[in-house]
Amino acid sequence: MSTPSTVPASLRDVRSLTFDLMGTCADYTTSLLNLFSNTDLPSSVNHELLIKKWRSGFFEMIFELHEKGQDKSVDEVHKIVLDRLLCEYGIGQEEFGEEERDRLVLGWHNQVAWPDAIKGIERLKTKFDCVVVANGTTRLQLDIISSSNLPFHTLFSSQLIGYTKPDPRMYQTSLELIGRKPNQTAMVAAHAYDLRAAKDIGMKTIYIQRDTEDPDEDMDIIRDQVDLFIDGRSSAGDKGGLMRLADSFGINCIT
Repeated sequence: MSTPSTVPASLRDVRSLTFDLMGTCADYTTSLLNLFSNTDLPSSVNHELLIKKWRSGFFEMIFELHEKGQDKSVDEVHKIVLDRLLCEYGIGQEEFGEEERDRLVLGWHNQVAWPDAIKGIERLKTKFDCVVVANGTTRLQLDIISSSNLPFHTLFSSQLIGYTKPDPRMYQTSLELIGRKPNQTAMVAAHAYDLRAAKDIGMKTIYIQRDTEDPDEDMDIIRDQVDLFIDGRSSAGDKGGLMRLADSFGINCIT
C-alpha cells in the first residue's frame, strides 16, 4: 500500500526521471580524497581544496566551450584543469609526472554513491523510468555505475547523444529516446544550470541539494525556480536526497 504523494501538482504527470550523475547521485570527493592520499603531491597541498578548485574549474571550462560551440571529453577537460592548478601550485612535471596526473584524472571514473542514492533509486524505479542524462563518455558513466552500484535503468552520455548539456538538444534527444514529452519527464540534478536548461524545453525540474555542488548559487532563488527542492546534504544522512524524493512521490520502502 502506497502512501499519499506530497509532490506539487506540476509533477503529477511525470512518468520518467532523468538524472545527472556526478555530484547528484555519486560522491566524487570521498573517492578522490582516498586517491589523493596515495600520491606524491607535496604535503603543503590541501587535497580537499584542490578537489573543489578542480571541480569549479571543470565547470568554468565546460561553459566556456559551450559558448564557443566547441567540445572536449570530460577526461580532456579534467586533465587541462588539473595541469593548470598544479602549475598554480608551482608543481611541474618533474615533481609530479604524467603517469600520476593521468591516474588522478581516471580517479573521476571511480566514485561512491551518496548514502541515500542506491536505495532511493531502487524505490523510484518501481514507479518511473530512471535514466542518466549526463555529460561525459559512455565509458565514464559505465565506470561510475560499476564502482558506485547505482541501479539505473539505462545511461545516456553526451558522447552517445552527440551534444553536451546545457545544449537543449541533449535534453530533447533524451526525451525522444525514452518516448516521453517534456511535461512527462523531470530532470533531477544538483546543478541549477542543468535544471534551467531542462526547464527551457518544458521539462519538470527537481533540485537535489548536495554539499559539494553549486557553492555560488543562491538556494532561495533555486527553490523558486524548480518544481521540487530536496535536501540531500550530509546533515540529512541516508534519509535525505533521493530517499526523500521517493517519500515525496509516496513510494514505500522496498523490503
